[in-house]
Amino acid sequence: MNLSLLKWAKLLLVAVFFAGSIIGFLVKLPSGFRHIDKELHAAFYFAAAAFLNLLFAKKNILVHLLLFGILFLFGICIEYAQEYSNTFFHVRIHGRFDIEDVQANLKGLVAFSILWLIYWLIGLFIQSSPTRNDG
Repeated sequence: MNLSLLKWAKLLLVAVFFAGSIIGFLVKLPSGFRHIDKELHAAFYFAAAAFLNLLFAKKNILVHLLLFGILFLFGICIEYAQEYSNTFFHVRIHGRFDIEDVQANLKGLVAFSILWLIYWLIGLFIQSSPTRNDG
């Protein structure tokens, strides 16, 4: 497969999920899910980090850190956008800026980063260990 085509497919996939995420975060949660809002935030950011790291980071820690930062900033921006959308549309389509949501986002990112760091360290260990030939 053409490498350039693969990159465009990845970027298109990310753009579709990004747009869906923005829409999803700007509408109010159905009442049945409101009691687990923080858990949903953490789960979403865990899954988003996993998705983006599988697509782009592989075993590159700098790319992982960049994705972590981008997702964290995205979470903060979404909270401000939720607050602003109520003013812009003159209708309360969502709640307000919630620092607890940002903290839940961070918990999801940190949880994934711990798993990713373990994966990265195991990869380094395997890569640096000499091959043994006990035959």
